[in-house]
Amino acid sequence: MTNKEFAVQLEKRTVMFAIDIINLSVSLPNTTEALVLRNQLTKSGTSIGANYREVNWSRSPRDFKNKIKISLGEASETDYWLEIIEELK
Repeated sequence: MTNKEFAVQLEKRTVMFAIDIINLSVSLPNTTEALVLRNQLTKSGTSIGANYREVNWSRSPRDFKNKIKISLGEASETDYWLEIIEELK
């Protein structure tokens, strides 16, 4: 698999992940606390793919490294919110 093929495949996977995150967010109860979790989870979970797309348009190796770190940071934040939701159920 080439780097370009990998990039295209990962973009598709991040889109599917964002859709899964949205579906999970919609399923959360309508309490004040759940609305906070829903908002945080949806923002971070959908921005992983958006930021990864920007990675694929980076202008230099340094730009690539910076943008991939942003995407990884969003993934880490999403993992945090998912852990909280899992513990609350």
